[in-house]
Order: sequence, then structure tokens, then C-alpha cells
Amino acid sequence: MPFFGFKGGVHPDYNKSLTSGKPTETLPVKAGDKYYLPLSQHIGAPAKPVVAKNQQVKTGELVAEAGGFISAAIHSPVNGKVTSISHVIHPMAGRMEGIIIEADETNDEFEPISDEGTFQQIVQRAGITGMGGATFPTHVKLSPPKEVDSLLINGAECEPYLTCDHRMMLEQTLKVIKGAVLIKEKLNIKNLIIGIEKNKPDAIQIFKRYEKEYGFELVPLYVKYPQGGEKQLIKACLNRVVPEGKLPVEVGVIVHNVGTAAAVYEAYYDKKPLFERIVTVTGAVVTPKNLRVRVGTPILSLIDACGGFLGVPKKIVMGGPMMGMAVTSVETPVMKGTSGILVYREEDMPDLTKYPCIRCGRCVDACPMLLVPSIMDRFVKKEMYEELEQHHVMNCIECGCCSYVCPSRRTLVGGFKTSKRHIMQRIKERGAKNA
Repeated sequence: MPFFGFKGGVHPDYNKSLTSGKPTETLPVKAGDKYYLPLSQHIGAPAKPVVAKNQQVKTGELVAEAGGFISAAIHSPVNGKVTSISHVIHPMAGRMEGIIIEADETNDEFEPISDEGTFQQIVQRAGITGMGGATFPTHVKLSPPKEVDSLLINGAECEPYLTCDHRMMLEQTLKVIKGAVLIKEKLNIKNLIIGIEKNKPDAIQIFKRYEKEYGFELVPLYVKYPQGGEKQLIKACLNRVVPEGKLPVEVGVIVHNVGTAAAVYEAYYDKKPLFERIVTVTGAVVTPKNLRVRVGTPILSLIDACGGFLGVPKKIVMGGPMMGMAVTSVETPVMKGTSGILVYREEDMPDLTKYPCIRCGRCVDACPMLLVPSIMDRFVKKEMYEELEQHHVMNCIECGCCSYVCPSRRTLVGGFKTSKRHIMQRIKERGAKNA
């Protein structure tokens, strides 16, 4: 298959060598540890608690049901007791309603989900969301409203520092492949393509062994950020362009992360709900690691498992450096979409002094969505949301390429994120008036 590539993008320092060669370790559960489960760990409606305070729960037991079709169930990550249903720390919302569970014993077994119903219902029952960070409920993606001819499995992992997907591909190769084949067969999809960036030659080599046996096409991808973006991956592998404001299904494609494919395999064949994941912990920690951790684990526990901080921490990012979010507390819990914990010291931080735009055009060259960030930034400063909408700010994928290349250190992507929220609110209000 030819490789088409996409316009724009950047080549940051990837810094993956700290953890790329380290096998995944399991963070043990200890009696007395507390796990914090925000009810919104996914795109869509928050989940609804189905347990009460002081109730005993088992690992894998349903503790919150989906709040609608576009929502996801939440399961207990441990055997223990529900100590509270109250507000917990959330990396984006600050604080929101959640469930707190105190572990009372260690147990490697879990409560299996029912295998009754359709393939989509089993996946929905398992509470699976996109494991690459987007956290879109997986069962929704597996219910396309129109015919799909291609399934893309995203093994790009283009974010610097992160290696959890890389380790997943090396250590659970067949789970990823069999999960992808399962999706392909259940949805009657013609083509299965697995894309892996060329900076992971060991993963490419091991997947190539199974290419003919399982009937998929392996595409080694150029090393360029944001190669793992859905629209960029589709353009690179299939030369199809997703229309503005539309989803990949509009061009006959579904995209899933490698971790999502493995989770689908476990849900269908092992009846395992999603209550744990692999997280890369790196940066200014004594021993960077890839850790398999239970959802709801405070990130301080992950940092302690890596030997603690190396020096004085200045900033902690959940996710990668390009699209991750700075957290305000080390008690922030790991969620379903948490791919990494990145610690910075003062000396690791770039000079973020902001200067006026010099109109160099670097942000325009770097934008993979072919937007004009420099002009959009002017509208952001003046809160001109109508003009921003006309300049297609809603098409921004918030990849951070524009901010990365800006010599004036303009906080471009931050302004676009905030503006998109304002515009979404305006769209809702317009819809309410017209209803």
C-alpha cells in the first residue's frame, strides 16, 4: 500500500528511550489504598452510580452505569468498600462527582461481565472507551450509521515520551491483532490496516510476522507529529479526507487505538471489564517506567513506584507534552484515557515569556488541519467568536503544533480550546432558540 502522508506537523524531540525498552510492571494493590473514580471519564453523559456508601464491591463489579448511549459504565478496580460518593479531583473539570473505594484485600480475579446480547452490547457492558486519550465510548464507534470498508488500528503513538502503546504492541501483540480481527469480522469490514510509526522497528517486525496469517495490512508510518491523529492517519494510509465537522465514518473508516483493540478482545473472550491500563511514567522521576495500574489510582502512587521525584517538580502533565493537561494535585486519579504522567523540573521548562506575533507564518506551515492560527489568535484576544467560527476554529484538533513552533511563545492552542467551548455554548443556545 502506498503511503500518502499529510501536510503540516512537526518533529519534536521524542525522548522515548527512557521507557521504550522497559517491560511493563504491575503496580500492586495494597489494603487501605483509596481509588478515586470520577463519573465522567469519557466523552458524553456522566455515568450514574449504582452502589451506596459502605457497600462492599469486587474487582470488575459495576459501580456506575452508562448515563446514555454516548456514555460509559465504570467498574470497581479493586475488592473493597465504597467509602464515599462525593466530589473527587478531575484533571479537566477540577472537581466532580465520583466514587471513592478503599481496597481491603488483593485479588487478581475479577467479576466477569455477561456475554449475552450483541457484540456492541458486550463492549458497552465492559465500559470500554478510546484508550489513546480521546475516550470516546467504543460501542458507539462500533455502531456506524453507514457502511464502513476500512478499519484502521492506530499504533503511531506520536506523542513524545509516551511508550505505553509501544509496550502493548510488543507484549500483547496477539491480543491487539485478534481484537482488531474481531472488530473487522463482527462489523463485516473489508480492509484491516495497522499503522505503526517507523521509530518502533521492533513492533513493526513482530506485527509483520502475523500479517498474512491474520489478513491485515501493516503500514510503517513516517515519524511526524501528529501522525496518530484520526484524520491524519486516514489521510496517510488511505488518502481520504474527512469533511469538516464530520467523523471518519463519513469516508468509510473506523479508527481504533491498539489499546482499545486489546480491551475489546479481553471483553469478548475473557469477559473482562475495563478497570486497568498501562501508563508511562517518565520525565523527572528516579526510575521512569511503564506501569499497569488500576483506574482510580492517585498519580502520586505511580510516581512513588518510580522511586519518587528526581529533583523538585515544577509541573506534572497527564498525557503527553503536546496534548496533555497539567494537573493541580498529585491526588489526581488515573482515568481510562490516561496514557502517561510526565514530570518537569524548573530546568526542564522552556522560556514561556510571551511576545507579540511577528507574522512569520510558522504556525500556518505546521497546522495539520490547514488553518491560519496567527489570524485566529487575533480573534481570540478580542473574543470575536463569530469570526473564529468562520475561520474554522472548530476544525482545530488541539494538537499544539502551532504553539510548539511559535517563536513568540503565543499560547495559541490554549486560546483555541477556550474559544471552542464558548462557540459550542453559542451553538447550543442558537439551537434552543430555534427549537
